[in-house]
Amino acid sequence: MEHSINGGDLRGNERVEILKPRIDKREYRRIVLSNSLEVLLISDPDTDKCAAAMDVNVGSFSDPEGLEGLAHFLEHMLFYASEKYPLEDSYMKYITEHGGHANAFTASEHTNFQFDVNCDYFEEALDRFAQFFINPLMSPDATMREIKAVDSENQKNLLSDSWRMYQLQKHLSAKDHPYHKFSTGNWDTLEVRPKAKGLDTRDELIKFYEENYSANLMHLVVYGKKNLDDIQHMVEEKFHGIRNTARSCSIYPGRPCTSEHLQVLIKAVPVKEGHKLNIIWPVTPNIRHYKEGPCRYLSHLIGHEGEGSLFFVLKNLGWATSLGAGETDWSNEFSFFAVGIDLTDAGQEHMEDIVGLLFKYILLLKESGVNKWIFEEICAIGETMFHFQDKVPPFNYVARVASNMRLYPPHDWLAASSLFPEFNPDTIQMVLLELTPSNVRILWESKKFDGCTNMIEPWYGTTYSVENILDITIQQWKDGAPNDLLSLPAPNVFIPTDLSLKIVQEKAKFPVLLRKSFFSRLWFKADTLFFTPKAYVKIDFNCPESGHSPEAEVLTDIFTRLLMDYLNEYAYDAQVAGLYYSVYHTSTGFQIVSIGYNHKMRILLDTIITKVVDFKVKRDRFSVIKETVIKEYQNFKFKQPYQQASYYCSLILEDQSWPWNEALEALSHLEADDLAKFIPCLLSRAFFECYTAGNISSNEAESLVQHIEDVMFGGTQPICKPLYPSQHLTNRILKLESGVNYFYPIQGLNQQDENSALLYYIQVGQDDFRLNVKLQLFVLIAKQPAFHQLRSVEQLGYITFLTKRNDSGIQGVQFIVQSTVKDPAQLDERVEVFLDMFESKLHTMSDDEFLSNKGTLIDMKLEKHKNLREESAFFWTEIEDGTLKFDRTEPEVAALRELTKKDVIEFFNNYIKIGAPLKKKLSLQVYGGVHSSEYEAVIRNENNCHSMCIDDILSFRGSQPLYGSYKGGLGLMKL
Repeated sequence: MEHSINGGDLRGNERVEILKPRIDKREYRRIVLSNSLEVLLISDPDTDKCAAAMDVNVGSFSDPEGLEGLAHFLEHMLFYASEKYPLEDSYMKYITEHGGHANAFTASEHTNFQFDVNCDYFEEALDRFAQFFINPLMSPDATMREIKAVDSENQKNLLSDSWRMYQLQKHLSAKDHPYHKFSTGNWDTLEVRPKAKGLDTRDELIKFYEENYSANLMHLVVYGKKNLDDIQHMVEEKFHGIRNTARSCSIYPGRPCTSEHLQVLIKAVPVKEGHKLNIIWPVTPNIRHYKEGPCRYLSHLIGHEGEGSLFFVLKNLGWATSLGAGETDWSNEFSFFAVGIDLTDAGQEHMEDIVGLLFKYILLLKESGVNKWIFEEICAIGETMFHFQDKVPPFNYVARVASNMRLYPPHDWLAASSLFPEFNPDTIQMVLLELTPSNVRILWESKKFDGCTNMIEPWYGTTYSVENILDITIQQWKDGAPNDLLSLPAPNVFIPTDLSLKIVQEKAKFPVLLRKSFFSRLWFKADTLFFTPKAYVKIDFNCPESGHSPEAEVLTDIFTRLLMDYLNEYAYDAQVAGLYYSVYHTSTGFQIVSIGYNHKMRILLDTIITKVVDFKVKRDRFSVIKETVIKEYQNFKFKQPYQQASYYCSLILEDQSWPWNEALEALSHLEADDLAKFIPCLLSRAFFECYTAGNISSNEAESLVQHIEDVMFGGTQPICKPLYPSQHLTNRILKLESGVNYFYPIQGLNQQDENSALLYYIQVGQDDFRLNVKLQLFVLIAKQPAFHQLRSVEQLGYITFLTKRNDSGIQGVQFIVQSTVKDPAQLDERVEVFLDMFESKLHTMSDDEFLSNKGTLIDMKLEKHKNLREESAFFWTEIEDGTLKFDRTEPEVAALRELTKKDVIEFFNNYIKIGAPLKKKLSLQVYGGVHSSEYEAVIRNENNCHSMCIDDILSFRGSQPLYGSYKGGLGLMKL
C-alpha cells in the first residue's frame, strides 16, 4: 500500500502528494516561494538535529572554457563570508560550535550545499546559510588563498586510480561535449592560465555566480523540529531575498561518445597493483523510464553473483575476484552502463574470453526475454527496502532529497528510482539492445602495460593506448569463450515475508548480560526505539592462536576471506534481499556480523557457523585469495601520506600489532597446506562474545548461542575447547612518558607522491568520565579555529583536521595535516604556534561562549541513535574496549554540567599546551617526495633534551610500559 501525504503549493490550490515510507512519521510539505524557489519542508518533532540542503542546477559542465574548476571553486568560496555576516569563516564557526557539520559537493550538472546543527540554533544557522545565495562576499585575499585549497585538493587526487581512470574516460570523449572537461580545477586553471589571458579569476567567479545562481534553478530542503507552518514562515522570511533572474536550466544535448570513441580497447597503466576491466556502453538514461527500471533490471542480472551468473563462472575459472554492473555517469541526456571486473593474474591473460562470456550472457538475456517474475522480485525487494528504510542523520537525508528534487516530480522526491511499479518489457529490451559490440568501449587497466603505451592523459598523467575493435573481433571472442553453463538466477529464498514486530517484554535501555559460560558471553538489547523488522548480531571469536606471529595474522585473514568466498553464491541473495553479513579477522581472532531483516537471519547465521566448523582449504581458491592479499599489502605504499601516519601511530601504540611488511614477507611463503594445518590450531581454544539487538527475542538469542556452543564445543571430540584464564586476549596500549616529545620521522612509502603528512598526537589517559568531557570540550572549542588557521589562513593543505582519538579506551587528541607546501617538522611547528594562539583565545573566551559550547556538547551527547546499526556500534565499542559503561551518556553529561571554564584551562595547561607537565606527545612525520632533503636533515640532527626520536618502532614499543586493559577473562565474568 502506498502512503502519501498532502503538501500545500503556493501556485494555486494544487495539492501535491509526496510518497513516503510506511514507518515514516515525519510530515512533508512542498512550497514554492515568490521568487520561484522550490522547497520541501520536513517536520520531525523527534529530531535532535535540524538540517538544510540547497541544490543548485549548475555544476562543472558550466565551467567557462579556460577556467576549468570554476564551479567547484565557487562552491568553496561561498563558505567564507557574506554581507550580512562579513567575519571570515563565521558560518563554519557558528555551525561547529553548535554541534553541527557543513559540507558541499560539485557534480557535473548541480552543486549541493548541506549542514546540520543542534535544534536551538537552527534559525540563525539557516539565516547564515541563506546568505550564500543572497549576498556572498568573495574578498581578493580569500580568493587567492582558496585557489591554493582547490589545488591541494587536486594534489590529493593525482595518484588515485579512481580519479585517474575517470578523467581518462572523460578525456576520450567528444571535445565539444562538457563531459570531456577537467572539473576539479588547480592552480594552473584558476590562476596561471587566466592571468596569462588577462583575466581576473575573482571577477570571473562573481560573474559566474551572478549568471548561474538564480532562485528558479535551486531546490531547498529544510528539516526542522517545529511544525510545518512555523518552518514555512522561517523559510519564506530567510530565502525570499534570493534573486530570480529567470535563467533557463542548461541542457547539454547529445552523447559524450561519438562513433570514434566507441569500438575501442583502451589499455591504461594504473598506480596500484592489480588488473581491472571495465566494459562500458552509452545507453538511454534510466531516469527517462525510472518507473520501469530498465537499468535496475539489467544490473540485477548482469551483476548477479549466484549460481549460473557471469561472476559465478568467472570465479570458478579463477579469473575474477569481483564484478559490479550498473548505470554510471548519467543525466537526462546521456548515460553509461558499465560492467567492472577485478581480474586475477590468470584473468588478465584471458581478457578476450571474459569479454566473450559477458556477451554470451547478454545474448542469454536477449533470448530469454524479459522475465516478469524477476522484475516483480526486484520490485518487491525495492518496496520493502523503501517502506522499512532506516532513519539516517538529517544531514545525509536533506542532501539526498535535495538532489532528487531536480530530477523527479514531487510525488517521487523521497522514493526517487527505488520503486518502479510499471512492467514494460519493451523498455528493458530497448536498453538491452544497446549493449552491443558496435556500441562498446573497453577500459583495461594493468601495470603490465607499462612501457607499452603511447599517449598521456594531460591532467593526471595516466599513460594509455587506444586500439579499435571490430564487431567481428568480439564475435570471435564470444565464439572462443568457454562453454560454461550460464543461466538466470533462481528465485530468491531470502526475501523476507514475515515483517511483524516481536512483542518486547523488557524495556531495558541498555544491553543485559543474558547468558554466560566458559565458552561464551551473550549480550542482549531489545528494540525499544526503532520498531523495524530488523536485527543486529555480532559474534566475536577470541582465538589466542590468531595473532602470535605475522604468519598467524595473515592465515587468520585468509581463513575469513575464504569463508566469505565459499558463502558467496549461496548468501549473495541474502544481501540482495537486505540481509547483510560479513566475516573478517580482528587483532584477537575473527568476527561474524549480520544486520538486516530478521526473518531469515537465523538460517544465514547457521550456514556461516557450519562453514566455520566444516572448513576445508580449496587450493584453487587459496591461490586466488593469497594473490589478492599480496596485492593489497603491496598497494599499502600508495595510501595517502596522512593514512600512513595514522598506521604508524597505531603500530606504535598497539601492543598486539604486526608491521605490514612483515605480514607481506610471511605471506609470500605460505601455501594451502600451511592454512590447513593452522585452522585446527586456530580453533583449538576459543571464547566468543555475542551481541544481539533489534527485532529478536531473548529466547532466539539464547538459542543461537547454544547452537554455536553445541556445534563448536560439544561432542566427544569438539573442534574448540574453552580458553584457560590466562589466554583471554586483550588489546593493550602503550603508555607514553609525560613531559617527553616523541617523534617518528619516516619517508613516505611512495616518493612519487609529493604530499607530506603530520599526525600530532597527544595521549591523555584512561577512560574517565570527567577527563573525557574535558578532552571532548577542548576538541569542540578548538576544532574550527584549528581548521580556520591551518587550512583557510595558512593554506597548509586541503586535509587538515583536529579530532579526538580512542585506542581501546585510552583517550587522546590528534591534529592531522597533509601538505606539499611545508615539510612535517614545519607542520609540527605550525600546530604548536596554533596552540600558543589558542591558549590566549581560551583565556579570553567569554562566559557566555563557554556555556554555549558546553551546552552544545551536552546536546550532542543526548542525541538519540538514528537506527539499529548506530546504536549497536555504540554499545559494541563498550564491550570491545571492556569499559562496559553502557550508560556513559548520563554520568558524562552530569560531569559536563559541573565543568567550569577554569577546569578546561587547567586541563589545557596540564595536558595540551607546549611544555605542559602531563603532556605526552607523539609526532608522526611522513616526508613526501618534495621533502626528501628535509628528511635527510632531520635524520642527521641529534635529539635535543626535550624530544626523543623513535628510530625503530618495535624496539621502542618493547621498551615502554603499557596501560592496563579494561578487558578481563573469566575473573570478570563472575561465573
